[in-house]
Amino acid sequence: AKRVIKTIQWITGNNFTVEKGRQQIEELISTWDIHESWLHHSEFLEEEELKDSKRYHYRACWGIPTRRKPIPRATASVYFVIVISKLKPDTLPVEVFFRLESSRLIRRPEEFQFREKWLQDIIENKVILIERL
Repeated sequence: AKRVIKTIQWITGNNFTVEKGRQQIEELISTWDIHESWLHHSEFLEEEELKDSKRYHYRACWGIPTRRKPIPRATASVYFVIVISKLKPDTLPVEVFFRLESSRLIRRPEEFQFREKWLQDIIENKVILIERL
């Protein structure tokens, strides 16, 4: 069975602000099928000026706090980039990409359904590493 990829309507370049970008990332995250035990915090990291675009970098840091361990042993980050083209009309929607902390693979939200397992894998690998040290 093919999953339907939920996405959102992205803001246009001329209406973009750093805070609106963060809010839209939160809106995107709210469409992901992730168990409620996962909590996250999102933040703006930096603005990058390139010849043909401006890129806005964000991070969402995930963990599963519990009563016994309110501070998780490990967290998993998802990095987002919002791209505003200097070549296309600023009335077009921004482009959005994301990648997992442990990966160099860059994904588009409209092409990939986010999987909770990706977060679990990152945290499991970190816990294994911590236990080895």
